[in-house]
Amino acid sequence: MKSLEDIMAMAQNVQAELSKAQENLDTIEVEGASGGGLVKVRASAKGRIIGIHIDDSLLNPSEKGMLEDLLAAAFNDARAKADAQSHEAMSKMTSGLPLPPGFKLPF
Repeated sequence: MKSLEDIMAMAQNVQAELSKAQENLDTIEVEGASGGGLVKVRASAKGRIIGIHIDDSLLNPSEKGMLEDLLAAAFNDARAKADAQSHEAMSKMTSGLPLPPGFKLPF
């Protein structure tokens, strides 16, 4: 078994690596779409919205309700993809750590 100092040093290294990984998440871009691509939302894997594209065909006052629904769906799609990218990046970071089953990071 490792000494307490070794365990603490390992924990500090893990924390530093996780902080670095969290910062890198803002550089990964995902795109959520709805309505067959009529509405697109670009976001970072950290969840920051980068841009929105709305097809001109939806810019009709009678289509307001549908546009609102499509925007919500595109945001949700982008959020799901961002979460997946974030989870994948964090899984890579913690894959070599001797963590007990079910243990989640960050603490």
